[in-house]
Amino acid sequence: GEVTLSGSFKLSYYNEYKSYLSTMTSLIVAGCALVGGGYLVRHISRKHGKTIALQGKALGNMFQQRYRGGFQSEIDKYEAGKILGISPNSSSDRIKTVHKKLMFQNHPDRGGSPFIAAKINSAKDYLDKNK
Repeated sequence: GEVTLSGSFKLSYYNEYKSYLSTMTSLIVAGCALVGGGYLVRHISRKHGKTIALQGKALGNMFQQRYRGGFQSEIDKYEAGKILGISPNSSSDRIKTVHKKLMFQNHPDRGGSPFIAAKINSAKDYLDKNK
């Protein structure tokens, strides 16, 4: 003989399949929403041209816009701090560490700009001299 399936047996398989389909559809819709949200955020950030750097130190300091100005003719302690990315009142050890890191990244022998390297050196010299 042949085995016949009862109506309730067929119905239980149908209900499981329907539940599985519903779950998969929900996951697909959620994934599409996440991707769409990501594209929307990228579009908005590109459209408005805001450069936001994540600092992660304190909640009030968490997002900070980058400095967009040029260099002054005479360097002062605030500009030196902006060039090195530290407080003008930082310790000599901190100044030395940051200078070393920036020079490693921007050295002319490694493809960096001689002008930027000179500005980094002058900022370090100014902050060291005025301690």
